[in-house]
Amino acid sequence: MKKRIIVSILLALVFVSVICGNLRAETVEQTLTKEFPGADFDSIKPTDIKGIYEVIKGSDIIYYVLDPGYLIVGDIFDKEGRNVTGERKGELFAESAKNLPLDKAIKVGSGKNTIVEFTDPDCSYCRTASSFLGQRKDVTRYIFFFPLPMHQDAENKIKYIFCAADRVKAYEDAMQGKLDDQKYEKCAKPEAVELLELHKQIGQKMRISGTPFFIINGKKSVVGANIPEIEEALEK
Repeated sequence: MKKRIIVSILLALVFVSVICGNLRAETVEQTLTKEFPGADFDSIKPTDIKGIYEVIKGSDIIYYVLDPGYLIVGDIFDKEGRNVTGERKGELFAESAKNLPLDKAIKVGSGKNTIVEFTDPDCSYCRTASSFLGQRKDVTRYIFFFPLPMHQDAENKIKYIFCAADRVKAYEDAMQGKLDDQKYEKCAKPEAVELLELHKQIGQKMRISGTPFFIINGKKSVVGANIPEIEEALEK
């Protein structure tokens, strides 16, 4: 009988703890919405710093100081110089990448490391990174295209790749500059146009603002052709 009473008390305490935790989380959200009516966010989570919450929208993070009620934009660094905000953004990107339609990407390689890549065939940094990754045999790459507005021929090259019988070879030709003379045959097949639009929508949903961008092994995100950082992530 005593055991039953003790178990019942413990279950009640757990239930109350969960309820109180939910109320506290709801109160923070309500307070933020009241103090900053225009704030648009997906979720709010407490940080390791007492009284400071991360406000998440997609893969963007700002900070909310509950008392006295401030929104802070910027990165948090710990005393050892580690960019806590940057690492957290990488985690959010990686989490978002889990739901990407990889069957719609260009698959290159069959190595043990997985890289999701957003690229532009007319981006010089993208070409540098592509050349580096093309030499590695330990990676499987899933390539999404995100053409930047200043590269006027990029979309035509991407559609050419989508229309090619061998998409991997067409991709490699584009990244090696073999299509820069614009003598390749333009392709306007509906399926190529639709796939390009899908890739652009995926990049926008992921809040990609520049290329190249990599998500390595579902954990680490790398912005730009940062070869040492890519190498480090692959070794880990």
